[in-house]
This record gives sequence, structure tokens and C-alpha cells, in this order.
Amino acid sequence: MKVTEMNPEHPLPVEEMSYEQAFTSLEDIVSLLETEKHSLEQSMALFERGQALAARCAALLDQAELKVQRLMGEDLEPFSTQG
Repeated sequence: MKVTEMNPEHPLPVEEMSYEQAFTSLEDIVSLLETEKHSLEQSMALFERGQALAARCAALLDQAELKVQRLMGEDLEPFSTQG
């Protein structure tokens, strides 16, 4: 169990986290919810923080995409993992 998400002394506000910090914290929360038993109150608190972290990650990815579009113009090809 990672102490950072379950019993934070002074948690970093989600809006101040980098993408990497938010994503790692989100992974920690998912792991905690999947592997450990918690009270309903604890589970809801973890879920709410997870939702905020997911939104932060999405917002940062959107910002990065917009920045790349500005730098490269609007001629970007959609990314596809299929060849």
C-alpha cells in the first residue's frame, strides 16, 4: 500500500500535479481499490480523488495536444496504433 494515497499527510492538490504525478497517483488508487478492503467512506474518497486525477491527466493531455497543433499547424494526422 502506498501511503501517499491512502493516508496522505499533506496531499499535493490535484491541480498542481504534473501528468506523471497524477497518473502514478491514479495507478496507486486503482491498485488500492482492487486489492484492499476499505470502508465505504474510504472507498468513496479514493474514488473521488481518482476521478479528479483522471480529469487532470485528460486536461494535461489536451493541453499538450493543443500545443503540438499550434507548433505544427492544423495538418496533424490522427494517431493510430494500427498499421
